[in-house]
Amino acid sequence: MHPLLTQDQIDAYQRDGAVLIKGLFRDHVDTLRAGIERNMDTPGPYAAENLKAGEGGRFFDDYCNWTRIPEFEEVIRTSPAAEVAADLMGSDRVQVFHDHVLVKEPGTSKPTPWHQDGPYYFVEGAQTVSFWSPMDPVTDASLRCVAGSHKWDKPVLPTRWLAESSFYPNEEDYMPVPDPDAEGMEVKEWTMEPGDAVAFHFATLHGARGNEAGTRRRAFSLRLVGDDARYVERPGPTSPPFPGHDMTPGQTLREDWFPVIYRR
Repeated sequence: MHPLLTQDQIDAYQRDGAVLIKGLFRDHVDTLRAGIERNMDTPGPYAAENLKAGEGGRFFDDYCNWTRIPEFEEVIRTSPAAEVAADLMGSDRVQVFHDHVLVKEPGTSKPTPWHQDGPYYFVEGAQTVSFWSPMDPVTDASLRCVAGSHKWDKPVLPTRWLAESSFYPNEEDYMPVPDPDAEGMEVKEWTMEPGDAVAFHFATLHGARGNEAGTRRRAFSLRLVGDDARYVERPGPTSPPFPGHDMTPGQTLREDWFPVIYRR
């Protein structure tokens, strides 16, 4: 077990689908900040601005850039994240799925909508983990996770954040997006310092408040998968799409695109 972890944290991750890992990227904050600046200066093909006309602030996100942004690759390969992921998932190996940057400038009142990442992805398995790490101190703009939602019988409908429309045509296969606060669900939320990370399962329902503070809220996310992760087909294009991957249902993710970064 990695020294950053306790058995209680591993148990909490398995039970709740989310746990705070203090200091996971503590030694890599400056590197990640530089990578985020590089990413914002040279956005990739999936970069998005997530505000409608008239909404204040700026909500930028982009993903799948680690192979072209050296700061991200350095952190992915040298930080404790892969070993910690293996411990949390109970997996003997860890593969990179993708990186994700989310930046809310001061005065961005728009929250990150409640969603599960899993339904957007072409991968399924019990052994999955995302790390969400702020590069600025966060209190009110922190990540929020619904405890136990990774064990729900039915996935939550994936939607397009700006259009607020369904991502796939077969809405009956999904449950409507809930309102966890109104429905009295247990929501986990943490005050965090730069380099801390929330670890959460691909199937954990999560969102984030708007950033009403006078400072930026830059966050770096890393999505990783373990031994039982397999490619699945969805009823439409996935996000990220990874065009030309040529994988077939039931296949482990191809290691030339999704490298193994940790083996026991």
